[in-house]
Amino acid sequence: METAITVEGLTKRYGTLTALDGVSFGVARGELFGLIGPDGAGKTTLFRLLATLIVPDGGRAAVDGFDIVSGYREIRRRVGYMPGRFSLYPDLSVEENLGFFAALFGVDRRANADLIAPIYRQIEPFRTRRAGKLSGGMKQKLALCCALIHRPSVLFLDEPTTGVDAVSRSEFWDMLSDLKRRGISMLVSTPYMDEARRCDRIALCDRGRLLGVDTPQGIVRGFGGRLYALSGGEMYGLLVAARREPGVEECYPFGEAHHLVAGPDFDPEGFVRRLAGQGFRGVVLRPAEPGIEDVFIKRMHHE
Repeated sequence: METAITVEGLTKRYGTLTALDGVSFGVARGELFGLIGPDGAGKTTLFRLLATLIVPDGGRAAVDGFDIVSGYREIRRRVGYMPGRFSLYPDLSVEENLGFFAALFGVDRRANADLIAPIYRQIEPFRTRRAGKLSGGMKQKLALCCALIHRPSVLFLDEPTTGVDAVSRSEFWDMLSDLKRRGISMLVSTPYMDEARRCDRIALCDRGRLLGVDTPQGIVRGFGGRLYALSGGEMYGLLVAARREPGVEECYPFGEAHHLVAGPDFDPEGFVRRLAGQGFRGVVLRPAEPGIEDVFIKRMHHE
């Protein structure tokens, strides 16, 4: 299988802080690959390395077959990059931003109109509006158009829908699915698990390391334990008490219930009985199906 991005033992330090610690993975040609992890996991540092904005302290990486250090000029011609923060010119209009980025890459905007047309149609009614006055969703669609204006083969998107409403998020990911069908390889980070499930594969990241790489379904199948949903009257007190119980590996808030990761010696009936003995009323403990979040939390706990 042809590889669009290759990362081998990539390391980056900022003084005494190790932002990336020997990270290795690959992204296939035409794949939509997701990065999942909390702030400080090293995701943005990885994007900046692959976009040739900074250089690594160890390891190597290649984009489209070009080394990120020696082949940086070729990479910059071939990639589109949407950083986490809005990166366009707020005082320029939609049209002016598109024209500027086309000129920056030395391309005729009309030559690549077919690639951005499905996205541009949604922002065209605002073509004379300043970018800084657009809604969050429209800003991201404009930023995506500008990242695609030179028809890149690889697209980097660092949390592109953070702070955007749910409908705009869904529309944005529909656009990414269409770009995938056109053969564009994408590396995208997201804090939203519903978006992670739309990726071909995902990598769980924490403190500069990868905790696992697989399809979303494969990640969930790898939970490898028993999971319960715990609810009752006084939820905070219940959470504190549950964490002290034998056989409980982890317990954390999850929506309207707490999710409890059980160890091999966990006794559900004894657990409920002991909580009742501590004065908790209406305690309900039922088996739950794990999701990506649960796998992530469990692996972080073991790490």
